[in-house]
Parts: sequence; C-alpha cells; structure tokens
Amino acid sequence: MEVKLWNDKCEREMYDNFAELYAIVKATERLEKAYVRDVITPEDYELDCQKLIAHFKTLASTLRGIVPSIDHFEQTYNMDCPAAINRLVVSGVPATVEHRAAAAATASTSAAIVAECVQNFITAMDSLKLNMVAVDQVHPLLSDLYGSLNKLSILPHDFEGKTKMKEWIGRLSKMGAADELIEQQARQLHFDLESSYNSFMAALPNAAS
Repeated sequence: MEVKLWNDKCEREMYDNFAELYAIVKATERLEKAYVRDVITPEDYELDCQKLIAHFKTLASTLRGIVPSIDHFEQTYNMDCPAAINRLVVSGVPATVEHRAAAAATASTSAAIVAECVQNFITAMDSLKLNMVAVDQVHPLLSDLYGSLNKLSILPHDFEGKTKMKEWIGRLSKMGAADELIEQQARQLHFDLESSYNSFMAALPNAAS
C-alpha cells in the first residue's frame, strides 16, 4: 500500500521547504566547522556563508507562519546545529565579517578606514531620516557599518557601536526582507547609531594617543 507524505500541492510545497531549510542549516553547520578547522579559505567561506544566509532569510520569511522559530525547528528534527543557529539567526553575518579586525590589523588604523566608518554611520542615519525602514534597506547598511568598525583594531572588542550593531543585525535577520521597522524601532535605531557615532569619534583621539 502506497503511503502519501502529503495530501495536496500546498502540503507538498511545505515539506519541500522544510527539507530545504533542514539542508541549509546542516550545510551552514558543516561550513562553520570547516572554517574553524581551516579546511576552507576565508574568502570561500565568506562567499558560501553569505549565500546560505541569503537563502535562509528568504526561506525563513516564507515559512514564518508555519515555523514558530528556527530553534523550535531544530529541536523538532533533532538537528543539534548550534554553530549554524548562531550564524543564521543570532549573528546574520559571516564570521569573517566579525573578525575582520584581526585579518586587517596593519591597515586598520588608516585614515581611509576611519573615513569609511564615518561615511557608513552618516549613510545609515540619513537613510532612517528618509524613512528607508524596510529590512532589505536597513540590513545592508548596518552590515557595512559593522564590517568597517571591525576593521579598526584600535577599537576595543566590546566597543558600544560594535555591540549595538551586532544586536540590530541579529534582530533584522529574524525578520523578512519586506518587513519594516515601526516608528519606535526606527527612532531607537537612530538613537543607537547617533550614540555609537559620538562614542566612535570620542574614541579616536584616545586610541591614537
């Protein structure tokens, strides 16, 4: 007797999406382990990781009404993929972006990178003022800013701007690309950006001295 795994086209599509999500999480876990063990180059890791994160965000948005949370999905299917969950859900950016400072230590104190940070701060704040509050508008700006801050080894690891941008990137990574920040969220993000920018400018002379 033939056993059907689904009853209609919609149910079949749902299980296909489940299978794809499962594959993305497992692939990310393997990629994270390969990077930690130096089996893959940082360049190849970052490229593959960015693709997986992009696919994950698209699929997670599609399954939002069906899958309560990725943590719940992982537990339901006994996946045991802590590194993947951290990368896809908590961080939302490749490890190479987080650790850029170590890889670019010699160039990190250059005026060009300081200018890049300033530019990224201003661009992010101006975008919010122009009401550009969709996730696919805000997320790339914060990722660029977070990446440029990590290039500066003169900034402490727990620098306010790094911590707050990482938190915001994590929140946005749990949202769909077309979702928008509500007014209260946009105001809080602008406040955090402005506060981090002021701390950044104040830290430069101290670090230089």
